Amino acid sequence: MQKTPNKDVIAIYSRKSRFTGKGESVGNQVELCRSYIRSAYGDSCAASAVVYEDEGFSGGNLNRPGFKQMMKAARQRQFRAVVVYRLDRISRNISDFSGLIEELNRLSIDFVSIRESFDTSSPMGRAMMYIASVFSQLERETIAERIRDNMHELAKTGRWLGGTTPTGYTSEAVKTVTVDGKSKRACKLKLIPEEADIVRTIYQLYSETDSLTMTEAELLRRRILTKTGRYFTRFSIKTILQNPVYLIADQDAWQYFTDRQAELFSRPEEFDRVHGILAYNRTDQEKGRATIYLPVNQWIVSVGQHPGLIPGKTWVHIQESLERNKSKAYRKPRNNEALLTGLLWCACGNRMYPKLSKRLTPEGKPVYTYVCKLKEHSQRALCNRRNASGNLLDAAVIEQVKHLADDDSTLIQQLERSKRFYTGGRDAYASQLEDLRGQQAEIEHKINALIDSLADFAHSDAAVHVKKRIEELHAQQASLDTRISELEGLTSQHELSSAEFDIMRQLLVTFQSSIDNMSVEQKRTAIRTVVRKVIWDGEYAHLILFGAVEDQPDAPVLSGGDATDEDPASLKAFADIEYEESDAETQSDSAAKTSWGEDSKCYPHQTAH
Repeated sequence: MQKTPNKDVIAIYSRKSRFTGKGESVGNQVELCRSYIRSAYGDSCAASAVVYEDEGFSGGNLNRPGFKQMMKAARQRQFRAVVVYRLDRISRNISDFSGLIEELNRLSIDFVSIRESFDTSSPMGRAMMYIASVFSQLERETIAERIRDNMHELAKTGRWLGGTTPTGYTSEAVKTVTVDGKSKRACKLKLIPEEADIVRTIYQLYSETDSLTMTEAELLRRRILTKTGRYFTRFSIKTILQNPVYLIADQDAWQYFTDRQAELFSRPEEFDRVHGILAYNRTDQEKGRATIYLPVNQWIVSVGQHPGLIPGKTWVHIQESLERNKSKAYRKPRNNEALLTGLLWCACGNRMYPKLSKRLTPEGKPVYTYVCKLKEHSQRALCNRRNASGNLLDAAVIEQVKHLADDDSTLIQQLERSKRFYTGGRDAYASQLEDLRGQQAEIEHKINALIDSLADFAHSDAAVHVKKRIEELHAQQASLDTRISELEGLTSQHELSSAEFDIMRQLLVTFQSSIDNMSVEQKRTAIRTVVRKVIWDGEYAHLILFGAVEDQPDAPVLSGGDATDEDPASLKAFADIEYEESDAETQSDSAAKTSWGEDSKCYPHQTAH
């Protein structure tokens, strides 16, 4: 079977661990690679070269978005060679590097490193490249060893390295810290009494309840906020409970770290029952993936210069409790049948998530309920709206989406009005564009005439006035250019909008006839095509659709059924739903609502049959 030939295109790959804007920045690497391609392959290849970049990513592994995109294109034979500025821009790991070269050879793609002058199109180039990759990995391992040695030296001083300070403390500079006889400026943690009281409260509540959920609910009930002014979540509470910075350096603390074989850089007598603990090398962080928390036997621990807050016995007991509760939290994965996951919001401004009950519908499907996150976490203290019956609400939304294709539906009427508006607007814009382009040509003619006249006034005072007039005309021309660009963009947008409305109408007709036979994922996609957001007010769900007019009345109302609130203890989370805090939840929604009059469809309370 004949292989598909590679496209006659050159790929450039650049990487840098952090942004600096100078030196071997990704931009400089690309320009150097492009210059090489111009001399080796020609101007046309340099101009058509495709660039893949990763800035802020380590060379320790290949888990980088730009690199992955490049390899996907390579497997589709989108180019015939990869050019990099230096060998370690690709990888510092021998195994990763050798695997990459083998795959590129299999794909008939050459690899060129311009700094080392290596080219895999020749046997000598391949051999030298493998040798150089060995030294790259050696350099990486040497750097890692130096970092760990530096951590050991820092641990002896008990200094704070900087960054975001933990709740309860701020950072302050101290004059000098002696390291191997050298004096250096350093920082230490300073107690903030008000925040320290919050930390003590968190530890006290968890010790009393043995539950992150109960601790969070009580903090919400008391309106206690984080140092950034937000409500505490279970995640932020657990982070505080696990942080050894609050641990008082006493005998229990020393025994805890000794038993778990942490690297201790303080003698037993330095555990003075006053200062706190600083632990280095607690996490493995890398851009593009979640933080990995390392086991205690990999920590580098010392007594800090800051005061501790929590006695060792209490802190150790809480660590054991967290570990015990973690093992109980496992749930067998379940399929998520809920259709409005990610779309449904409570009127209080928080997301609503589907929760499974122990009951089944007459058809044998699980009964699930949508619950407000704030209501659940605060245990009704900050929100007490009624839960929504998930099965009934999803069915009602499906029915509403099906009827959006009806000729008399408000959405179709609105689409038709908008289509006429855009079509008419396009004609008006075309007329304005013609007028503006005429003005543009006239100004261009005046500028050229004035430029020609400058030769006649070269040694006259009038030349100053001519130049000033040319500048004025240039300013007018720039203003016209801007206005013309805006109108051309609007015209193009409206041409697309007319087609989009026709496509939307066809999609709605398709949904009407086939949505009942779709899979759960297909139904979710269908709903998200027209519905941007659903707001639950405790009795009705209000649909907000895409492409709506901003100044129109409220959206249609759908009843969520007559389900009563489930006992929170009887509800279980779907395993594939993210229940933690997300940035999207704090953003305001400026979506406009659709035109729905007093006679819009309203679904009465329903009962399952």
